Amino acid sequence: MKDKIYTTLYGAIVADAVGVPVEFLSREELKENPVTDMRGFGTFYLPKGSWSDDSSMMLCLADSIGIQGKIDYEDIMSRFWEWYANSKYTPDNDTFDIGRTCYRAIKNFHTGKAPLDCGLTSESDNGNGSLMRIAPLPLYVFQKFGSSAMDNEKSFELIHDISRLTHGHEISLIGCDIYCSIMIEILKGTQKDSLQNCGLEKIAAYVRKYPQYGQALQTYERIFHTNFKNIPEEEIKSSGYIVDTLEAALWCFLNTDNYRDCVLKAVNLGADTDTVACVAGSIAGLYYGDIPKEWIKDIRNKQLIDDVITRFTKAIIPVNHQ
Repeated sequence: MKDKIYTTLYGAIVADAVGVPVEFLSREELKENPVTDMRGFGTFYLPKGSWSDDSSMMLCLADSIGIQGKIDYEDIMSRFWEWYANSKYTPDNDTFDIGRTCYRAIKNFHTGKAPLDCGLTSESDNGNGSLMRIAPLPLYVFQKFGSSAMDNEKSFELIHDISRLTHGHEISLIGCDIYCSIMIEILKGTQKDSLQNCGLEKIAAYVRKYPQYGQALQTYERIFHTNFKNIPEEEIKSSGYIVDTLEAALWCFLNTDNYRDCVLKAVNLGADTDTVACVAGSIAGLYYGDIPKEWIKDIRNKQLIDDVITRFTKAIIPVNHQ
């Protein structure tokens, strides 16, 4: 399990760093000059190996669990504030590229709102800001509830609450459910060609019990199709909308057979390159575990990342099982 934690979190961070230099470039621009390796500078003019808000907020969540030994919403939001206001959990003490919804939610917390009331809840507030940071949670949930985690309503409650710290609309909650369910299937050892069926049936079963989520689930209809993998690339969107991001990340994972190719396919879709790659990279990192060593070596502020991973690992699994 220790190795799975490492490859999941580094899988996200490394992919994020591969995507950062070309964020906002179009697919057409990247077809002319595709990303084939980790590079530097570009959009934000940052050195190679720089990671973005995606990884910073993910590390806030992981470190809160690592230090508190549990889910503590006040502590998580406090760490989000430390990241936003004081540039903690960054490659070089510089916060950049914060999303509108995350910014407003963190401000809500700073002005005194209760953590679970901070997230925005309108349909226009369904960016990918809760999905991009949630990778530690399926690891925690799996360790807490075991292989039947997604049959346990407490798992859904945790997933929804972690999302609604910033993103409280049902579309965001269901998107995080889908991601976590697929990650837990990987942790259970489910083979790649069965991940969709096994993971998504848990979501469908939950929504049958709670039909208020039915309309939100319909926005993810394509992911439930058996031919989802075969959708042409031109029909896959890679925007910051959570539905697009989750579709693109899963599509890249299903259409490649190793970490490197998955991440490069995600990045070269263009648009929200860092986040689509970050989500895809966490999935591929957990499933394959074959993150290129040279990419890990290039990551900046590795000591911070390694310390967070160590604390998180010690908090969620017994020492004799690591």
